[in-house]
Amino acid sequence: MFLFITFLISFALPKDLAGQGFRAAVVKVDITPENPQMLLGYQARQSNGVNDKIYHRIVAMDDGKTQFFIISTDICLVSPSQYDKLAARLKSQYKIDPMNLWWTATHTHSAPEVGPAGLPAVFLGDRYRHDFDAKYTDLVEQKLIDGIVTARKNLAPARLGVGWGHANANINRRARDENGKTTLGMNPDGPVDRRIGMLRLEKENGSLLALIANYAIHGTVMSGENLKISGDAPGVVSEYVEQKTGVPLLFINGAAGDIAPIYSVYPSPRAGHLDHFKVLLGDKILDANKSITATTNEVTLKTGGTIVETPRKDGLKWPEDLGNYTRTTKTGVNLVRLPIRFLKINQDVAIWSAPLELFCEISNEIRDHSPFPYTFYFGYTNGWLGYLLTEEELKYGGYEPTVSPYAPGAAKTLTEAVVNYIQGEMRSNYNNARKVE
Repeated sequence: MFLFITFLISFALPKDLAGQGFRAAVVKVDITPENPQMLLGYQARQSNGVNDKIYHRIVAMDDGKTQFFIISTDICLVSPSQYDKLAARLKSQYKIDPMNLWWTATHTHSAPEVGPAGLPAVFLGDRYRHDFDAKYTDLVEQKLIDGIVTARKNLAPARLGVGWGHANANINRRARDENGKTTLGMNPDGPVDRRIGMLRLEKENGSLLALIANYAIHGTVMSGENLKISGDAPGVVSEYVEQKTGVPLLFINGAAGDIAPIYSVYPSPRAGHLDHFKVLLGDKILDANKSITATTNEVTLKTGGTIVETPRKDGLKWPEDLGNYTRTTKTGVNLVRLPIRFLKINQDVAIWSAPLELFCEISNEIRDHSPFPYTFYFGYTNGWLGYLLTEEELKYGGYEPTVSPYAPGAAKTLTEAVVNYIQGEMRSNYNNARKVE
């Protein structure tokens, strides 16, 4: 097995151990299309109406030294090249460091395509015989940029709190028969992650500003028979929590590669009990928010990144727009260049993200080895580079290995790289700051 790991460290030491003058802002932008759109997820199909609106939800945070932007968009996924295009515009026009720009997708399978197909076209070419709607893509991109600019202008003194919640709204979807054959379904005995990672943002006076909830669940309550645009479970839950609290909720999906909603692939919202997720997950997010009893205005944000290089499947074609995400060694080995991002908040919170449909066993193991009491994984971030499974699950086959570009051993490579970074760079940075002081 080949192992190539390149570290890109962009942590900057603050002048103080705890940042002073913490500010935050939140913006919610409607991106519901006015005309029929090709929906991403399942087979190629066009929308014929709207069940519920879809949005960009944007949080900006500033500790006086670092400005950080996290976006949750009610779409299935985007190609990393589409993220790169957005990041380049924001860097050129507004001097925003791409390391501090995280664009996540909720992974609803009932929302329009945005941008080029990217890697999915390699595995599922029959779904992409049409051109993407450039006009709608431009609208989504411009609204996102405008939202980020507005959030930046609206930065105001704020406080931050963190906590955990729990919800039984998901289930392992790798169903197996008596012969070990694996298909998409339900596996109540399979690995799962039912934790809700919570961030609470308050205004200076202690009133609620925004919530961020991190939970692993496929946006597949509705099947390919549904032709109504919808945020699926993540979108409906977000709207419900917002109605209850009066502030935006950014739903950030987790390691949902092998995790489905407990009601999955139904032909309509009613058949799929879509509204039940308001109770199954929405009320649990509200409970988790209530459990956060301590917040602080002394916040330090530190960002960093690493690129993990791991061999890709033999004979796998590669999209032209993703040239920055592959490399061929002198010996002819084709590698996937997988960008991982990190955000450290004070001494307690470590968040890592990747453009992956990650199996939950991997993020669970990384969390178990993290020295930080709050370790969150933000999935579907800054693009999509396929499913990444454990080596154990690869031998059972099924759908997910067919849409993974990685050779065996990738899960181990990723786990080692992320754990080493969290245990090394993220912890040592704080210790070095103490020495400087």
